[in-house]
Amino acid sequence: MAEHPAYPVGLRLPGRRVVVLGGGQVAQRRLPALIAAGADVRLVSPDATPSVEAMADAGEITWERRPYAEGDLADAWYALIATSDTEANTAASAEAERHRVWCVRSDDADQATAWTPATGHSEGVTVAVLTTDARHRDPRHTAAIRDAVVEGLRDGTLVAPHRRTRTPGVALVGGGPGDPDLITVRGRRLLAEADVVIADRLGPRDLLAELPPHVEVIDAAKIPYGRFMAQEAINNALIEHAKQGKAVVRLKGGDPFVFGRGMEEAQALAEAGIPCTVVPGISSSISVPGAAGIPVTHRGVAHEFTVVSGHVAPDDERSLVDWPSLAKLTGTLVILMGVDKIGSIAETLVAHGRSPETPVALVQEGTTAAQRRVDATLATVAETVVAREVRPPAVIVVGEVVGVGPHGTA
Repeated sequence: MAEHPAYPVGLRLPGRRVVVLGGGQVAQRRLPALIAAGADVRLVSPDATPSVEAMADAGEITWERRPYAEGDLADAWYALIATSDTEANTAASAEAERHRVWCVRSDDADQATAWTPATGHSEGVTVAVLTTDARHRDPRHTAAIRDAVVEGLRDGTLVAPHRRTRTPGVALVGGGPGDPDLITVRGRRLLAEADVVIADRLGPRDLLAELPPHVEVIDAAKIPYGRFMAQEAINNALIEHAKQGKAVVRLKGGDPFVFGRGMEEAQALAEAGIPCTVVPGISSSISVPGAAGIPVTHRGVAHEFTVVSGHVAPDDERSLVDWPSLAKLTGTLVILMGVDKIGSIAETLVAHGRSPETPVALVQEGTTAAQRRVDATLATVAETVVAREVRPPAVIVVGEVVGVGPHGTA
């Protein structure tokens, strides 16, 4: 084959026949994109991986359970040849050449008439990276370039100014449990587009340092028993800046709708006629225990987990939690915002039937560099919190799952 670079082109395949020979791992990786492109996919293979078989069962592809036969590519627009039979692959390639069907070969790129690029997607843009030298094709290199470009587009570090998009109104963004890498791709992109960011104390603070100088950052910190910004003032600030035509991000810790008062802000924005985009975040209720080596469920140990707020004591008339019923459950109990009330919570759980020897783990500053885990039991947790000086924010896990994985105190 002549040493010329490949000519890049985008195929429009809706309703057009694509033939895939072989139902193994290569097909499993390539089929989803062909299906998403709307192609009429015909798989020819005597067997297939479970994932490929599931695509056929769902009607996403047509599967003919047999080896390749001459004539299979006659009506195709595009072909992917990925069988383990070299002779069949060679014969299929020859047929593709006769019928002028663009053909990819997984076993011999030099004999193919088309190459599959490393592709990625970001906000309506497809990034495709191809090597320019068939003799030195390195899929890892092209994939790395693809990943760098896509990540730059997603997090806003690679933006063409004249093409910069803006999300109107306010975006309620869940920033995750604290580690800046655990914010969603969409959340990070919206931060890159923002003119104003109203941030919580428990949001991923490191992300604020990456914002350009022109971005106004408003501290909406609600520090326990200290200074706080009233919810009404937060709502008003969101509305005020949005009405000025600015792109506003409300950066919240965890998920906006898990004890985050996100719905209150969404309701206020709706009443003011301000568009609101909700970007879910990774909740600390699951991620922080996981970061500390604690699964909230585990086969043979816990078949359910319950997440509750502990900011109101069990004997407080304002409490909406049915603590006696929780005490009767056998699964995992995850308590948020409960460090200062854990003594009365533990006492209540024991009083209503939970064993005092039930393991308890407190994970402070989860997923951050300051993370530490302190273990106790329901009988000892109150004194342990004081002795070990556990401070918010900390996620409390109650249940046998605490002892499942590798653990210890720090």
